[in-house]
Amino acid sequence: MTKKSIIILAAGAGTRMKSTTPKVLHKISGKPMLYYSIKEALKISDDVTVVLYHQAQRVQEEMEKYFANINYVIQDHENYPGTGGAVMNVTPKYEKTLVLNADMPLIQAVELEKFDINATIVMSVLQLDDASGYGRVVIENGNVQKIVEQKDASEDELKITTANAGSYQFDTKFLLENLSKLSNDNAQKEYYITDLIEMAILQKKVLKPIIVSEENFKGVNSKVELADAEVIHQNRIKKAFMSEGVIMRLPDTIYIEEGVQIEGESILENGVTLLGNTKIVNSHIKTNTVIEDSILINSDAGPMARIRPGSELDKTHIGNFVETKKAKLNGVKAGHLTYLGDCEIDEGTNIGCGTITCNYDGINKYKTIIGKNVFVGSDTQFVAPITVEDDVLIGAGSTVTNDLKKGQLYTTRAKKRVVEGYFYKHFESKK
Repeated sequence: MTKKSIIILAAGAGTRMKSTTPKVLHKISGKPMLYYSIKEALKISDDVTVVLYHQAQRVQEEMEKYFANINYVIQDHENYPGTGGAVMNVTPKYEKTLVLNADMPLIQAVELEKFDINATIVMSVLQLDDASGYGRVVIENGNVQKIVEQKDASEDELKITTANAGSYQFDTKFLLENLSKLSNDNAQKEYYITDLIEMAILQKKVLKPIIVSEENFKGVNSKVELADAEVIHQNRIKKAFMSEGVIMRLPDTIYIEEGVQIEGESILENGVTLLGNTKIVNSHIKTNTVIEDSILINSDAGPMARIRPGSELDKTHIGNFVETKKAKLNGVKAGHLTYLGDCEIDEGTNIGCGTITCNYDGINKYKTIIGKNVFVGSDTQFVAPITVEDDVLIGAGSTVTNDLKKGQLYTTRAKKRVVEGYFYKHFESKK
């Protein structure tokens, strides 16, 4: 682990997102943008500080769900607004301090390791075909000589295609000595971290540029950019799984959240959605199936099935339009049009079409337990709590309201009634 401190700037309101949600909490592949910045920072440093201001408590509480041992600092925004003001109350632990922006969710640790250069300031730059909209970086003999905002650039400077990517590594001693020298004598009345570049140049310090990937340092400032970033992140997730042997049909149509695990030669057909902490092992997930916070091992699901949180399927077949929730199914077949919620069903059991576990009485939820080799006829309702032992037959159309013992046959069909010619008698008066 590199001995450097990392500061992540997450204080901004993100007004261009047009949302009451803080910008850094908008999600990509199921996790907040800030999550990814912290995750990658922790790969190279054990001293990570996140600077907050806008909805600070909300942001910190959300990040504490994922990370411990992160330092949080509240920016004195009233007196010291701006990126320079954001780092003023931070005391880095190590001799080098890397400053990142929280709205760069595609950043990767491998890129951050490139900052390990011996210089007072190491500055990330982009080599672009067109740098319009970016601050320009003037480089001579391999050293940064100047940075200039587009609005302040001369005609010759506007032709420069080397742009400021917005991340910097400082010699910590230089950083702490010069932060107090920053001025807010500008139109926005803010303290800018970029002014430290000019200070270092005037002090004849060594400033080195590093060329970084535009994709990795892509900033997100709008819902459009959020969607663009998620497409890139999704492609990364899917390529990683496919390189490990997962088969995907039309991967552009598949959505997989951060945290999902897929093992073995699993198959994902088009339109599959995998959410939360789902784990798929040697299983076949068919078209348009949604799986959330569940485990499937040596099983298949779909097409158009929904596996809801808490389900655990082992050697189980789940067919079209079957929904499970907190269902532990071991060696079970449920072919179609069935709801299995809050239940445990053991191997060899067949669940007929239209079966429902009636698990909710309007106040509490109850469990259905079904043993081995049980045959459940179509259109059966289990009014939980119910326990069905092994080797039971349940007739189609039954409503099960009591526990069943091993080997029993259970039916609740009404007595058959046939009335000849009733159709004509019933509709005669309507002619």
